[in-house]
Amino acid sequence: MVKLKIRSEIIKNIRLVGLAFLILLVVVGFRAYTLQVLKSGELIRRLDRQAKKKVPLSNRRGTIYDCTGAELAVSVDVDSLYVRPRLVRNKKDTAQKLSSILGVSRDKILSIIQSKQPFVWMKRQLSPDQSDKIRAFKIEGIGFIKEAQRFYPNREIAGQLLGFVGVDSQGLEGLEREYDKEIRGRSGYLEVNRDALGRELFPEGIKTVDSIRGYDLTLTIDKNIQYLAERELQEAVLKAKARGGLAVIMDPRTGAILALAVAPVFNPNQGNSGSGEIWKNRAVTDVFEPGSVFKTILVGSALEEGVVKPGDMYDCENGSYHMGGKIIHDVHPHGLLCVTDVIKYSSNIGASKIAQHLGKERFYQYICKFGFSQETGIEFPGEVPGYVPPSAQWRDINLGTISFGQGISVTALQLVTAYASIANGGVLMRPYLVKKIKDENGTVIQETVPKAIRRVISAQSAQAVTDMLKTVIQPGGTGHNASVEGFEVAGKTGTAQKIAPGGKGYSDRSVSSFVGFVPANDPRLAIVVVIDEPRGVTYGGVVAAPAFSRMAQQILSYQHVYPESTIQKLPQPRVWQETHDLSAGKERQG
Repeated sequence: MVKLKIRSEIIKNIRLVGLAFLILLVVVGFRAYTLQVLKSGELIRRLDRQAKKKVPLSNRRGTIYDCTGAELAVSVDVDSLYVRPRLVRNKKDTAQKLSSILGVSRDKILSIIQSKQPFVWMKRQLSPDQSDKIRAFKIEGIGFIKEAQRFYPNREIAGQLLGFVGVDSQGLEGLEREYDKEIRGRSGYLEVNRDALGRELFPEGIKTVDSIRGYDLTLTIDKNIQYLAERELQEAVLKAKARGGLAVIMDPRTGAILALAVAPVFNPNQGNSGSGEIWKNRAVTDVFEPGSVFKTILVGSALEEGVVKPGDMYDCENGSYHMGGKIIHDVHPHGLLCVTDVIKYSSNIGASKIAQHLGKERFYQYICKFGFSQETGIEFPGEVPGYVPPSAQWRDINLGTISFGQGISVTALQLVTAYASIANGGVLMRPYLVKKIKDENGTVIQETVPKAIRRVISAQSAQAVTDMLKTVIQPGGTGHNASVEGFEVAGKTGTAQKIAPGGKGYSDRSVSSFVGFVPANDPRLAIVVVIDEPRGVTYGGVVAAPAFSRMAQQILSYQHVYPESTIQKLPQPRVWQETHDLSAGKERQG
């Protein structure tokens, strides 16, 4: 019996051990199945992350084209220099040779070559000349990898508009920044193996994985129109000995921006080497008091509300008028003026009296309807809305000063957009810069179509304002220097003092402007020209209007828009032409 009991106990224990082994085998099997089947992909990726390292290379960004298909920004292959310190034999001699070519101190290069890392960047994106000289040395342990570098073949043309990128091909300013996600594509990289201690190894040499190219942009900008605008703007700024200038040219029928010029100009090939002020697209990011160009907004609003007619007469008090405890002056004294002549001769007093008839609330509502005190929605970083105080905060004198463009701030883009709404019959259009986005196969990913934001005034009121603006260009009008041979022009001059430092009162510096459209009855161009801090004579009709005239004359000719009677008389514009060697980065202007 004892033996049977012992035997039974042994069998029982064997069975328990067997069961335990069976359970263990099932657990191990399930675990193996989980690791090898269910989680195999994740574990392989984790192993890759632990055993391999990716060193990112510059992206191959998409190309930016103008509306005619001309290249404005391209990516070209250049050499980036790396060193594998353990393979460099004569480190001091190598540092000496590279120092003179790279323009880097010998000691700094030597510290890189003496690094304990198996791979170190020496310098990214060399010039072709630097690359050729270093290759000639045939130094062991020094190598080159092709990376994409951003290149702007037209140099300063549309510099502040395009912006620039950093060494890692990231958009930092302008359209390069706004559309960085679309243009950038996917970065290429170096594959680096690592051992169990995390040390980098190159058992198979330097291996690279190519980048995936980004999307292309086609802009509404015309390179030749942009060049003409920049050239004439720069000439106006130099002639006026001004601090700078702005010009925006729009197709008033669609809202498409044909040119956006800033002076002084900026070469995006130089990246962020200059002052941040010169990178800014100030037509979008900076505000100023508009001055008398704002009288057009007042009169358009008053006509639409029916409180005035073009022939209504106003006593302009011989140049001095008391309002809200202050005195409003005209540059030239006038007696009785009709509404049309208030615009033609730019009477502040006449504008103030029209504003009194319109009233604060209605005037403020129309200011907003014309697009002021709000962003236009243009696809560009850093746009500001400007500032118009709510009508509840206006005192009587504020109603008067705002009627002729003081006490508010606007952008050049807002001004040209508002005038374009008068030009096209009373509809505010959204301004835009990007026409299409395409992938590398040419397939259109996104296309912008003209967008009407709202009707601001009726077509009848817009025509009445246009007829008034034509008189500004006629003899005796403040804008006669804006005339364009063979065409009727509608426009308005403006001269506004700048706020004094500290924000109290006005300084002796000014902003001079002219805004208009041409041909007046079938507008193809709406143009604003702003000259910042001109010296000497500062009137917009003297400083800005001539630049408008020259721009309009040449651009209409370039667009083959001719008056029938003067086709043979119009001068042909000198447009931008270039030849460039992408490898050497050389261009010439013609």
